[in-house]
Amino acid sequence: MQTDPFEEYRSLLFAMAYRMMGSAMEAEDIVQEAYLRYRATPPESIRTLKSYLTTIVHHLCLDYLKSAQARRENYVGPWLPEPIITGDGASLLSPLRQTTDRESISMAFLVLLESLSALERAVFLLREVFDYEYTEIAQITGRDEAACRQLFSRAKKHISEHRPRFPASPEAHAKMVGRFMEACLAGNMDGIMSLLAEDVTVWSDGGGKVTGAARQPIQGREKVAHALFRQLSNAPEGTTFEAIEANGLPALLIRIKEQIAAVITLEVEGDFIRAARNVANPDKLARLKLSSTPGQKWIIKP
Repeated sequence: MQTDPFEEYRSLLFAMAYRMMGSAMEAEDIVQEAYLRYRATPPESIRTLKSYLTTIVHHLCLDYLKSAQARRENYVGPWLPEPIITGDGASLLSPLRQTTDRESISMAFLVLLESLSALERAVFLLREVFDYEYTEIAQITGRDEAACRQLFSRAKKHISEHRPRFPASPEAHAKMVGRFMEACLAGNMDGIMSLLAEDVTVWSDGGGKVTGAARQPIQGREKVAHALFRQLSNAPEGTTFEAIEANGLPALLIRIKEQIAAVITLEVEGDFIRAARNVANPDKLARLKLSSTPGQKWIIKP
């Protein structure tokens, strides 16, 4: 049975759209729309399928982002990208299951991309992450090569200035997740404080649908530590914290009464937690179909 040539590029197109949008649901919609447009196009009019499909996805992303901007301006509390499960816990069909470029799908990196204009983001991703030549990028974006080089240079400078200087390895990151949870559940305030950077910041995305989700970022070692204790003391008995891999790095998945309630990613720089991002909006967790994982697990007991 002959495979549709589109399928060769489906994972690539999803990977592009997800990084552009920060939403797996919207990325899937964009890829499906690209497929429908591809099917409606006479094959003889397509010179290079990869470039043709990338161009469609690029323009669809820009259109989606225009409408998304208005929604995000009215969003209740901090907006965070939709988390995706990667590594062994991901579905075998997940297009990002075995990603090798961990940083470019990390929650911290996706948030940083949000600070770029849509066009800067597109050019940066096409060049830096997907290794397109400037001639191809110019054709895809409808800009000349000189403009694309300027857009890329500006975006790369911004990313370089704001990304962590000493990011932890995945192994060190996983150890930090374990140490953090053990200190939290032991009620060890000094232990927690020793893991947090002085200017640590926590963002919670409840979308206005989760009781108790902070609607403003919490910043500073002491404020964050006390907020953690309050949340843990209010957690229902039997709440579980599971060590998983989300967006290419070790993370925590929270279940309440067996239902997925949140995904927390920690940004680790050197020996400290620099930031935490808590996605609890049920709309952003609805796609996560993850059975209990064989990794580390912590349970809230009376």
